[in-house]
Amino acid sequence: MAEMSLEEIKNGKVDLEKIPVDEVFKQLKCTRKGLTSGESEKRLQIFGPNKLEEKHENKFLKFLGFMWNPLSWVMESAAIMAIVLANGGGKPPDWQDFIGIVVLLIINSTISFIEENTAGNAAAALMANLAPQAKVLRDGKWQEVEAAVLVPGDVISIKLGDIVPADARLLEGDPLKIDQAALTGESLPVTRSPGDEVFSGSTCKQGEIDAVVIATGIHTFFGKAAHLVDSTNNVGHFQQVLTSIGNFCIISIGVGVVIEVVVMYAFQHREYRAGIDNLLVLLIGGIPIAMPTVLSVTMAIGSHRLSEQGAITKRMTAIEEMAGMDILCSDKTGTLTLNKLTVDKSLIEVFPERMDADHLILLAARASRVENQDAIDASIVNMLKDPKEARAGITEVHFLPFNPVEKRTAITYYDNNGDWHRASKGAPEQIIELCDLKGEVSKTAHKIIANFADRGLRSLAVAYQTIPDKNKDSAGSPWEFVGLLPLFDPPRHDSAETIRRALELGVSVKMITGDQLAIGIETGRRLGMGTNMYPSSALLTDNDESSMTIDELIEKADGFAGVFPEHKYEIVRRLQDRLHIVGMTGDGVNDAPALKKADIGIAVADATDAARSASDIVLTEPGLSVIVSAVLTSRAIFQRMKNYTIYAVSITIRIVFGFLLVALIWKFDFSPFMVLIIAILNDGTIMTISKDRVKPSPVPDSWKLNEIFATGIVLGAYMAIVTVLFFWLAEDTDFFSATFGVKSIRGNHEELTAALYLQVSIISQALIFVTRTRGWSISYSERPGILLVVAFFIAQLLATIIAVYAKWDFAGISGIGWGWAGVIWLFTVVTYIPLDVLKFLIRLVLTGHAWENHPDNQVRNAKKKPKKRKRGSNSETSLIMESRFNFFLFCRRVSRRRRATGRTSAKLNGRKRKESSPGLRKWKRSPPPPPRPICTGTATRCRRFLPAKDGGRFKMEGKQTKGDFGLLPCGNKRRKQG
Repeated sequence: MAEMSLEEIKNGKVDLEKIPVDEVFKQLKCTRKGLTSGESEKRLQIFGPNKLEEKHENKFLKFLGFMWNPLSWVMESAAIMAIVLANGGGKPPDWQDFIGIVVLLIINSTISFIEENTAGNAAAALMANLAPQAKVLRDGKWQEVEAAVLVPGDVISIKLGDIVPADARLLEGDPLKIDQAALTGESLPVTRSPGDEVFSGSTCKQGEIDAVVIATGIHTFFGKAAHLVDSTNNVGHFQQVLTSIGNFCIISIGVGVVIEVVVMYAFQHREYRAGIDNLLVLLIGGIPIAMPTVLSVTMAIGSHRLSEQGAITKRMTAIEEMAGMDILCSDKTGTLTLNKLTVDKSLIEVFPERMDADHLILLAARASRVENQDAIDASIVNMLKDPKEARAGITEVHFLPFNPVEKRTAITYYDNNGDWHRASKGAPEQIIELCDLKGEVSKTAHKIIANFADRGLRSLAVAYQTIPDKNKDSAGSPWEFVGLLPLFDPPRHDSAETIRRALELGVSVKMITGDQLAIGIETGRRLGMGTNMYPSSALLTDNDESSMTIDELIEKADGFAGVFPEHKYEIVRRLQDRLHIVGMTGDGVNDAPALKKADIGIAVADATDAARSASDIVLTEPGLSVIVSAVLTSRAIFQRMKNYTIYAVSITIRIVFGFLLVALIWKFDFSPFMVLIIAILNDGTIMTISKDRVKPSPVPDSWKLNEIFATGIVLGAYMAIVTVLFFWLAEDTDFFSATFGVKSIRGNHEELTAALYLQVSIISQALIFVTRTRGWSISYSERPGILLVVAFFIAQLLATIIAVYAKWDFAGISGIGWGWAGVIWLFTVVTYIPLDVLKFLIRLVLTGHAWENHPDNQVRNAKKKPKKRKRGSNSETSLIMESRFNFFLFCRRVSRRRRATGRTSAKLNGRKRKESSPGLRKWKRSPPPPPRPICTGTATRCRRFLPAKDGGRFKMEGKQTKGDFGLLPCGNKRRKQG
């Protein structure tokens, strides 16, 4: 074969996977001694870094992007209007408003940029800590380097536990066992011999060998698969909601502007410049210019908090989507389980009567490697109190390693007495044949193996023999079948509790695993997450035997087994089609399409680069507990954002129609500059809502735009009417001067401006305390954060000082004194009270109940039996707790009745006290029936939530015994444990 240039090799002109290894060195122009540092630098320029392509964005363009959205366009239009159109009537352009608007835009953009950049840098720093390392032969010596600097031609070392850093061809040495589950979905390790190719991202499970790198970065099998994922882009729910709210505000302002233009110029024939000033008031005051900033800052701060909990947020809008997540599709291995084979000691079967389980484990440990172990050897040796016991008191003579033909390991050894023995462990069929089992013993062994298989447990058989000849080549005495060890991947210690918490939060957890169905069911049983699982074949066609469609089956199933990457993608897609917010966990390249498709893609700890690239959130801690903590944090963040959006919509309606009515009814020209001051003080205060104290929703939360718009319109309209009422009282009546003894400001434009400014400023900012709560705004249980309260009072102190002392001719304002300031504060407090009542009335109209959505009531009402409960809508655990509580109430009623009748069951001197009340006989004839617990589903599901007895599953048969709370809601017969 003709030699190719490195550029041609980069472009795939030669297949380095199939040619002989010596030819690989020739084509790559390298040797088994590796590359020099200088040569590796040159190749790094040609082939690029050994990592997936990263998208870098221009910081300056990112900053400008915060000023390029529909809300900013309106403010920018107002700024242009201030210097281009507002120059009539012999007056100069309105430079004050122009500068104020530009400053407001720059402040908001700067805050957003800094917060997002800080959050992004923090996430990048954490991701950098996850960068893999590789052992490479450079300049004739072995050294540890970042895997990102590897290039084709490098010679690397691969040993037990290493993640293969690049596609490579194995050199001389013993075969490796490679776990390619992250790439191909193969659940068991595969054997790779010298000359074979190993893929980047796979894991070495046994052995040690050198290899030559043939592909890096996006040119690897791993990189090509990940590159396909980048073509999928979803528009997040948050962006859609933000657009909807922005459009609503813009349309509201547009309606106000059209009405004002028509009435002022067509009917009232107002002066040109005065009309422009009034239009600027609507544009500046009506646009919630701080909304993108407040929401992005809130998410940025939330992103930082999530990173502290072990969840790195790559896409900040995923925080909002996680708050609404109602289904989590979780991988089993490594997420729900430890990804570490373990022997279930309680199920060990020992055949010889003279031996026990500990002796069986010791024999199996002796037949295991104590160094360079595979997963099975490690699981057995770890069952010993001290791994050194495996070789304690014996001398190893010969060890037979596992091979695909014999499917067993064996050790020949002699003890301190000089007696020779041989122990072997391996596949049950091989050991049974080795021991020549027959008759009932053989049937018993096969029955146990079948029972283990039905429960998803792998069987490992152990045999033993003596060697009278004391020769390692001797056949020895007949083999004795010692017993069977059940192997399984145990659940993580926190998985069951985490799943229970997830159910209480309204998040249904579905297990998606590539393992066998029996293994999935057994894991589900141990975790209490249900055993209603299906094989992947159920996803192919509708089940003729069931009335359920595939979509319904996916929705109701507890999990699926034997799935491939395309199945994961299909499960996510179909759940999304049924309007679920779906989270998906994964760790490998094969998970990348589903991670990208899911609303929240979650790369678990130790995930491959491809999975991290396709995900929205990267976990740095193993297990599901991090996800549940992230859900709670996300809901708190979402609650803050929703509180602000209701506030923003209300303020838009309040400013637009309040000033519109004042301008049209009284022909009063309010100063645009004073509206700008209100906006600046409001925005400064509202920024603190990102750290406000809130109660996370106990159920998945979502943007209810109808509720947001309805609440905003009603509250905004009420405040607009209050402003009109205040202006009427101050301009057309002597109510305030007659009632409170303050001077009249009727006809005084500058003082009316100051009074109106203060009234609008106070009530506008105070509204946030109404929108941030589900109950009364003064409720202690939903009290605001200190930062928000302090910011409010500082802002309103400044507003009050401006209204009292300001003498700004350019803004048309003159101070009104402390007397009027006190009157306005009192008027605002009185008119503030109905806001809470209006909030409850709106909820009553929209949902039929005023209090149901309050967080405290959601928890209480979650325990009520619904007419028709959807999966995940209420906590099934809460229903069981109610059953226990009802039974407790029944026992208490019985106890009280007994005390009233003089009956007691206490024993005196070994015999029961006699019943003394004649009323007892009547009571005994018609005892009150115990309450029937609420059914939570099928028989399996009912048993699943029964309280555990002695840490196990509670299944009894026959008459209920004293202290037994295990009432089956469906009336199913109890079954004896075991």
